[in-house]
Amino acid sequence: QVQLVESGGGLVQAGDSLRLSCAASGRTFSTYAVGWFRQAPGKEREFVSNITWSGRTTYYADSVKGRFAISRDNAKNTVYLQMNSLKPEDTAIYYCVAGPRSTVVAAYNYWGPGTQVTVSS
Repeated sequence: QVQLVESGGGLVQAGDSLRLSCAASGRTFSTYAVGWFRQAPGKEREFVSNITWSGRTTYYADSVKGRFAISRDNAKNTVYLQMNSLKPEDTAIYYCVAGPRSTVVAAYNYWGPGTQVTVSS
């Protein structure tokens, strides 16, 4: 079993930066990767980014490439999502996930409760 808790969300202006954190606990060794999805009201949940716990492989959705950066600190069992140049379109609930290295929602068994990111214009 893996538990995930996000933090760092908030209300910011367009162009601002924000760093999300996800603290993982439990059987993290049973998962290969950790990452982020997001869901805006009325929209499908979408992939944002993931990283293998080894840190050797990262992957980003086209919509966030060049603006977001994912990283992990294995000593703290924590994954981060540095979000720069935020746009109103980034407004969503951001969910931390753990499992395989995948961009598919159904592939992940472990999800955090989410943290709200709101970007105003």
